[in-house]
Order: sequence, then structure tokens, then C-alpha cells
Amino acid sequence: MGETLTTWSPSCNGSINVQLSGAATTSDAGTLLLREALDRSGVIEAMEDHLIDPRDPLRVRHSLARQIRTVVLQRAMGWYDLSDTGTLQQDPLWHLACSDARGLTPLGQACPSQATLSRLLGCLGMDDNIDTLHEGLLRLAIWRLRSLYSGKRPKHLTLDIDGLPIEVFGHQGGSAFNRYARARIYSPLIASIAETGDMLGGLLREGNVGPAEDADTWIPHLVQRMAEGLNLDVAQIRVRLDAGFTDGETLRAMDARDIAYLGRLKSNSVLQAKAEPYLTRPPGRPPETPREWCHDLEYQAESWASPRRVVLVVQENPDNLLFHAFFLVTNLNKLDYPPETVLALYRKRGKAEAHMGELKSALNVHLSSTDRGASTVQDVMARNQVNLLLSLCAYQVLHGLRCLIEGQTQQGWSLIRLREQLLKVAATITVHARQITLRLGAAANRWWPSALKALPRWGALA
Repeated sequence: MGETLTTWSPSCNGSINVQLSGAATTSDAGTLLLREALDRSGVIEAMEDHLIDPRDPLRVRHSLARQIRTVVLQRAMGWYDLSDTGTLQQDPLWHLACSDARGLTPLGQACPSQATLSRLLGCLGMDDNIDTLHEGLLRLAIWRLRSLYSGKRPKHLTLDIDGLPIEVFGHQGGSAFNRYARARIYSPLIASIAETGDMLGGLLREGNVGPAEDADTWIPHLVQRMAEGLNLDVAQIRVRLDAGFTDGETLRAMDARDIAYLGRLKSNSVLQAKAEPYLTRPPGRPPETPREWCHDLEYQAESWASPRRVVLVVQENPDNLLFHAFFLVTNLNKLDYPPETVLALYRKRGKAEAHMGELKSALNVHLSSTDRGASTVQDVMARNQVNLLLSLCAYQVLHGLRCLIEGQTQQGWSLIRLREQLLKVAATITVHARQITLRLGAAANRWWPSALKALPRWGALA
């Protein structure tokens, strides 16, 4: 830090001289596209209207809106750690992209420091402010879905609930060693929309909790808010669960609110006994392609107040005479959802798991707030809950731009490709006659015209 670089010439070509320069240039021109997404959604302004700011108004230099915008945009652009803030403070584009002001004013303003953004996490960690962040993430998803469907209501949407073990490298309050993950982790719940890949919510939990902890209260609330935001009936939303979430409390909570669900059920001796009559091979030579059968059963676990519909899936194993069998529990009616349809719906979990993997790889979600000063475990958990929600907001902004460019180019885009080819573009900034001009590098010629043509598809969310 603070070193100076003398002229350097690469060995490949001695005519090249490399020098550090203080010129008004940037490598993050795409940050303005992400700022456009935030402005069209109105999420930052909506959150600012409801956030509680305990600071002395006479000493405030940076609004909460600017600070939240800075953190979300930095994480979306790959600057994951708050320690990166100092690196970006000299970049004029970051002044323009994060500021509340217009005109030339942002260029003369100071950016929030790392210490300021660290204090932001504590401020947002108040219970009311965390609720506001939850609503902000939900608003981002609803805004993008409304843009996707052009104001029309989708017929059905599937809400996927997954655990996302996040390893920590310290002794953060609430983290614990998890034998299944073989690491010290937090164990948050993540809700995503299966058909579209939008992240709808994230709930931080301690590292040693059971898979379904808090799911019985969190899932119904999300479904209700999702229905309200998209003007849907609760019956149009299905919840898809892994085996860890099909406990009695979670299913009972969804049954009580008439929420449709389907999920994997852990096998046991009673279920195996019910499946035994169906584990027989039909007469004749088996075909080259392994076969599969589905059967409806009725089953009542000890923790269930009444029997539920269970779908038995039996699969041939070409390398073994024994069959492979597993079970799905659902409250979908048999007439509209025969067993084969239930199985097909469950298998679409693969797409949701791919989006979860992309969240981890592209956003590098990490929860590093520690026990500073007189912090309690609850304080640390609250700050890390804020960290999680801000990272999900960054994902959602990237995903919105990704879907926009996919529709325009008719190509598939990963978030990493989006960042590397569309967002990480060099630009030179010049100021003349109170006008700020960005001259993009040649790499922008390929995809920026498509992105700019697609921007009108983003409508504002009332």
C-alpha cells in the first residue's frame, strides 16, 4: 500500500511503458447499469423512507441510501469485502454511481469510508431495519417479475426453500461446528423462485440448528407477501422442499394456510413396508433403458396429526437386481397432479440448486462480522443478517440485468460472464461545460448496444 511504480516494460515488447496514472479512468463502467436497475425498482428510496437512523442529523455526511447503494453495488461488481472501499474511493465513476446528488456535485464529494460502512451494518441490525431490508429484497424480486411478465399475472410460481451453509473463519457469535458440513458455519435459509431464479428472502440461523428450524413461520409469511406483491392467490404458489424440511411443524403450518407443497420424505421402515408390494419386476426381459414407476400411497408419521398423500417412486437399477425407491409428500390433489406430474415438478429443483450455487460462486457470500467491543451474540447475528440480505440484493440486481440481456441477445448468461464481459468495462471520464462524458473501451462495443436497447423494458414499480 502506498508504493510508487516506476516505468516498467514487459519482456514481450520493450516498446511498452507501464505507469500508474491519476487520470480519470475506471474499469467498472457497468456499475451505472446496475445503478439504473436500483433506480427503476425504487428499492433504495423505499427502504430509506422506513429505515430508522439513530445518528445525529447535524453530523450525518452520508445518507443511509448512499451507503446501502455503495455496499450493494460493490458486492455486485465483485468487490466483496468492505476493505475494498478504500481502493474505490479514488475512482470517479464510483462517486457518480453511488451518490444521491446530480450534476457535477458527486465528483467533489467524499465517498463513505470502510469504517462508515462497517457502522452501517450495526445501524441496519436493528430489528425494524432488518424487517425493512427483508421488504427491500422482496421488492426487488417483485419489480423484476412484473417487468418479466409485463404486468400479467403468472399462472403458477414455485418457491424453493434451501439451506445454504456458509463457512466462517473465526468464532463469530451464533456460528457453530456442523458435523454434516464438517466446518464452522452459519445455516441460513434461502428462498428463491424456481421458474425465474429470483431470490426472495434469506433468514440467518445459528450453525447448529436443525434443517427445518423457523421454517414453519418463515415460509407462510413469504408466501403471503409474495402473493400480495404479485397480486396472486396463495393457491397459485407452490412450495418445494428438501427432505430436511418435511417435518410435522412445517407441513402443519402450510396445511393450516392452504399452501400447496411437495417435498422429499426421509425413508423409514414403515414407508419401506408400504413400498414392498410395488418392488417387483414385470415379467419379460427388461428393456435397455431403466424403467420407473410412480404409485400413490397414504402415510401418517408419528408427528403428523393425520395421514398425507405420499408418492412412491420406484426405479430400476441396471447394475443391481434390487430397486431404488424414494418418497415424496405433497398436498397437491390427485386429479390435477397425478404421481408422474408430482415427480416431474420435484425434479425441477435442479434449476433452483444451480441458482444457489451461482449465488455462492458469483457473490462469494461470507459473514465475517465478529464480537467487537461489548457486542452480544444477538448483535453479531443481526449484523451478519444484514450482510446476508445485502448480498442477496446484489445478486438480485445482477440477475435482473442478466435476464434483460438474455432476452435481448437470446443467449444464456451466467452472472460471472455478465460481470466480466458487460460490467467490467474500462472508460475514460471527461468533464466539459458541466457535462460528464464516459468514453467506453473497445470491449463495450460487443454487448453494451444490446443492453442499452433493452433498458426500456425495465418499468418503474409503483
